[in-house]
Amino acid sequence: MTERTVFHLTEKEMPDAWYNIQADLKTPMLPPLHPGTGNPITLEDMLPLFPKSLVEQEMSAERWVSIPGEVIDIYKLWRPSPLIRATALEKALDTPARIYFKYEGVSPTGSHKPNSDVPQAYYNKKEGVRRITTETGAGQWGSSLAFACQHFDIECLVYMVKVSYNQKPYRKNMMELFDARVVASPSDETDAGRKILAEHPDSPGSLGIAISEAIEQAVKDENTKYSLGSVLNFVVLHQTIIGLETEKQLALAGEKPDVMLASFGGGSNFGGFVLPFVKRKIDGESIRFVAVEPASCPTLTRGAFAYDFGDTIGMTPLMPMHTLGHDFVPSPIHAGGLRYHGAAPIISHLRNQNLIEAVAMKQTDCFASAVMFAKLQGIIPAPESTHAVHGAVKEALRCKEEGKSEVIVFNLSGHGHLDMSAYEAYLSGKLLDGEFSEAELQKNLANIKII
Repeated sequence: MTERTVFHLTEKEMPDAWYNIQADLKTPMLPPLHPGTGNPITLEDMLPLFPKSLVEQEMSAERWVSIPGEVIDIYKLWRPSPLIRATALEKALDTPARIYFKYEGVSPTGSHKPNSDVPQAYYNKKEGVRRITTETGAGQWGSSLAFACQHFDIECLVYMVKVSYNQKPYRKNMMELFDARVVASPSDETDAGRKILAEHPDSPGSLGIAISEAIEQAVKDENTKYSLGSVLNFVVLHQTIIGLETEKQLALAGEKPDVMLASFGGGSNFGGFVLPFVKRKIDGESIRFVAVEPASCPTLTRGAFAYDFGDTIGMTPLMPMHTLGHDFVPSPIHAGGLRYHGAAPIISHLRNQNLIEAVAMKQTDCFASAVMFAKLQGIIPAPESTHAVHGAVKEALRCKEEGKSEVIVFNLSGHGHLDMSAYEAYLSGKLLDGEFSEAELQKNLANIKII
């Protein structure tokens, strides 16, 4: 008999609650601060931006948060997602390691993002919200929110980072197919956008700028709320369905993970994948968790731990996080979803507690591994996910060198079917590695409150 390589769960085996690691932390996280008073943010402070239910999840210390039935019904369009053993990759690398990947590219929009978009749209609808604004980098978040808003009959306005708006027209088309309005950021529609354009007319944009524009629109209209695709506690909470499913699937495979990896931008897919397993490490089990970020946006590996704004203009609370500074404008790499200056406070806290690791990888090296993976396994990774692939390849080669038969598990957070221009650039030798100098880092951190 051939060895089993794909591990599926039934719909009945899908988790019915999200996992909140704050219930199990030995050292509590620092609170976000109000930028005006410097005091910890209250529930009331966040209500102009988010529905009450999401703010309560943001501040919750309950270990389990029930997933509403209406959300589960939509999740069933693609969940549970498969866990796959990459036997062809193992053979090509001649490694004694066993490599598995959780494949989130099976969602309607091709990434892990709907795991949080759907509940966010649901909770907004329950509180009578008519329109949601958001930002998007590569377009996975924006297209997923558009999908979710269309399900719940909510207007959707997306500010898309200008470089990605131009690089990825089909992501824009997907959002419009789901009835969203898409605006290249920085734009002349907001005070924040006009300020940036006055100073930098050729600005390629950044997630921080797009967040400023989306928040401004939400604050000005009482019928509008804002939606964020990463960083916040409740977003990472929703994504834990990935790791919870993976736990059950590894049990089916008879495996325990030695190292788990995911690409890292703001922290949603990494956190969602590893947090259910971090509890095991807190309890004494030996597992490594590796966040793989781009060398051109090295938030966890080179950023400072500080209180910083989540946006460029300074409209968000001050978040305790690893940051490159909110003025950071990244190189226009194709992994647009990883071009963010800050890291989720939860992930930053785990980094400070030495519960997770982080590595920074060059874009061209990541694409080299992704091309090999695509040829062997038949799945073309999204540019963001190439980082997780490359991290897993590096770990497998380490196991080969050390003669260790470890279990390596990574999160393939999305497919690259709408990102073929990036692969075209790589195959033609035109894909470049972005750079981020120490001088630029120190300039960005000069006026930030280092913790």
